[in-house]
Amino acid sequence: MINEQSTVSARQLERLAYRRKRTIRRASVGALSTLLVFALLTWVVVNAPGWSRVQATFFNANHAKDSLPFIWDAFWLNIRLFMVTELLVLPLALLIAVVRVVPSPAMLPFKILAAAYTDIFRGTPTLLVVLLIGFGLPALRLAGIPTSLFWLGVIALTLSYGAYVAEALRAGILSVHPTQWASGRALGMSYGQTLRKLILPQAVRRVMPPLINDFVSLQKDTALLSTIGLVEALRAASVYQAETFNFTSLAVAALFFIALTVPIARVTDWMSLRAMRRQVGG
Repeated sequence: MINEQSTVSARQLERLAYRRKRTIRRASVGALSTLLVFALLTWVVVNAPGWSRVQATFFNANHAKDSLPFIWDAFWLNIRLFMVTELLVLPLALLIAVVRVVPSPAMLPFKILAAAYTDIFRGTPTLLVVLLIGFGLPALRLAGIPTSLFWLGVIALTLSYGAYVAEALRAGILSVHPTQWASGRALGMSYGQTLRKLILPQAVRRVMPPLINDFVSLQKDTALLSTIGLVEALRAASVYQAETFNFTSLAVAALFFIALTVPIARVTDWMSLRAMRRQVGG
């Protein structure tokens, strides 16, 4: 068997060694500059005239320790709201997106309704949707309307984010080249089979980063449900703040949201980079 290294020229080995050194040098410079910048920022903040008062008001260790159990218990409600809403948003958005791209003339009334839905709920602030659903639906007193604040909040977030995700999916479907549709039909597939087996997998893969960004925003917006009375992390932190006149509990709640959303954001960045490399053949 021929040694693999023997097939590489000396010049190529020099290039590889240079690239490794350059990568190490860039990483070292980046790490050093990052440490210096953060050290400088920390020094500026800590030596500010009002830092002691800010620390006592927003970053008090004793208040953080006391409020942590209450906020942790309430944060599980945010996670449940996020998971249930996400499971409902995906099928709703996919249905709206498919209805809007189906070329059948008989679908025109449904196309109009789907377009009106996306226009209305994308144009209405999520907080306003939460208030309208949370207080408006129970006021109708119709049979079958849920009265649970949890499900009213889920309905509000589903309606709001369903419109955003539907537009992202529709953009992904429209971005697939028309020859893909023609290829599916040429293979004897029906329109539905072509859409399901050929178009949707490509469309979802193309819009996965913006979809994940939407769900990052959804996780944060579960805090809006505190306006209709749900005791989630933000409400629990606000209750503690009102009792102690200290804002550390709000900072603790913010850390919970950051701890959940930052990893999702990094996954989005990784997927975007991978898609870019795939496009350029890297």
